[in-house]
This record gives sequence, structure tokens and C-alpha cells, in this order.
Amino acid sequence: MSIYRSVRAVTGASGDGPVDWGAVTDAARASTDPGDIEMDAAEQRGYAEDVADARDRVREVTALEFDLPDRVEVMNRHHWLDANVGTFERVMDPIEQQAEVMPGFARVINTGSMAFALSFLSNHVLGQYDPLLLADSEAHALYFVRPNIRRVAEMLDAEYDRFRRWIAFHEITHAAEFGAAPWLPDHLESTMMEAVETLSTGSIDRESLGELDTTMTAVEGYAELIMDEAFDDEYADLRRKLDQRRQGRSPIEQLIRRLLGLSVKRRQYERGKKFFDSVVQARDIETAGRVWESPEMLPTDAEFDDPQAWLARIDRL
Repeated sequence: MSIYRSVRAVTGASGDGPVDWGAVTDAARASTDPGDIEMDAAEQRGYAEDVADARDRVREVTALEFDLPDRVEVMNRHHWLDANVGTFERVMDPIEQQAEVMPGFARVINTGSMAFALSFLSNHVLGQYDPLLLADSEAHALYFVRPNIRRVAEMLDAEYDRFRRWIAFHEITHAAEFGAAPWLPDHLESTMMEAVETLSTGSIDRESLGELDTTMTAVEGYAELIMDEAFDDEYADLRRKLDQRRQGRSPIEQLIRRLLGLSVKRRQYERGKKFFDSVVQARDIETAGRVWESPEMLPTDAEFDDPQAWLARIDRL
């Protein structure tokens, strides 16, 4: 890890666009400790068994048909950076296409901001289900960032194998959602691009941003619901320890997480879980799964606060 090499990569940003993505990658990698990825045979087998067990259990609980992602990778932080820089670049492309030739200092600032954001995320992501949005591929991937999982398990004083298994179950619930809803990647892509393209003109598309938020609230909330039913162990202690860790973050880290939108993700977890708990209490888990039948079945923003209104609407469909 070298802050000097990171700064040199940022200040050397070149090209005509607002971001030099090659420099973003170099700077983020230089400022990020990759972490250890050496595993013995038992640990490698543990990851594979966790994923397979999660798939079987989630299928049993939800009755949803889905396959495992095309790629399941245990990676270090540099591997995660390499896998995600392309996603950020694809999302930013409409803005870059609209941008005029950038003065050098603006490119340096933009490049540094993106490198900082990706470096921060690479140090905090535990697992990631990646539908590879906006890529020229229909493949999906599942990533486990081993150094972060080991570090957080130690910080929480949690058994590593159990914590790793918990992460695997959570990410497999996302695989189930996208497997049950083949329309979901296109829906997310189109909504995201509408918002980004409007942003590239200097305006904010609040309707698209709102739709993106409600979609992700459904994705995260349903995953939380299924975790309650599928995970083969009690995990209230893990959730409590994670919540305590969040509350103990420094003001600077809390600010960074807000700027990166991570506090919004937590709200999506909580709001979505409350909605789906109410649906299951009123009906059953199969009814909750109807949200993946089509985009029209997604709850609206108002319906997340009124599950009975959503139930009444889908009964009419």
C-alpha cells in the first residue's frame, strides 16, 4: 500500500473525459491493502458448502427456482476493485458522453473522488451479488471479500465460519430474487440510466431515483425476510453486534457513508423488511414472493408504508 503512488496516479490523470478510469484503478489499488486470500482446503470447501447449502435452503423456503451465479469467487480487496471499476465506468458513461473536454484540474478531482470511494468500499464490502448491470453479458457473479469477512468477524468476536456462512446466505437470497425475476436487471438498468442521463443534462430525475429506491427497498427487504427463514442458526447476536459497530463509527466514517449512499441502503433494509414481515403476517411467504412476478408487482413508495394497500392491489391483478 502506497499513498504516494496513489496520489501520483491521481495527479497524473489524463484524457479528455471527466474521469481517467485507468488512474482510478491504479490509485485505488495503491491506497488499499489487498489482504490475505490464502486458504487451506477446509476453508475453500467451507465457502463452497455454504453457497450450496444456502441455495438449497432458500429454494425450500421460497419455492423460487433459481441457479447459482455463473461465477462464485473468494477474492481480496484488489480483486474486488478490478471487478467493480467497470461497473462504475458503465454507469458514468452517459455523463461522460455529454461532458465537454474537462480542464486537467477537474479531471484530477473527479478521478481522486472515484478512487477514494472505491478504496473505501473495497475495505468494507463483505459479500456482493453482482448482476453485472449494463455489461455486454447476461452472466451473474457472487463475490466474497475474504480479508473483510475475517476482519469483521474478529471485530465482532464472532466465529469466522459461522459469520462467513451468514454472509453467504444473505447473498444467495439476492441470487434467488434475480433468478425469480428475469426482468429485474433490465428494470434496474433502464431506471438507473434514465436518472443518470437526466443528471448529465444538469437536472435531477426524482421519479427515476424514487423508482430505483423502491426497487432496491424491495430487493433488500425481501432478502432480510428470507434470511430470517432460511439461515440454519439464530443470528440475533450477529445483527446486534453489527448494529453496535455501526453506532460506534467515527463521525468522519459516518459522513463518508452518507456521502456514498450507504446510510440509504440501511434504511432500505429496515423499511423493506418491515413491509414484507407485514405481508407474511397477513398472508404467507408465497404472497411476499409475488413481488418478483413483474415490475407492476413492485410496491410503490406509499405501499411500503401501507402493505394492505399493496395486497389489495395485487388481488385485483
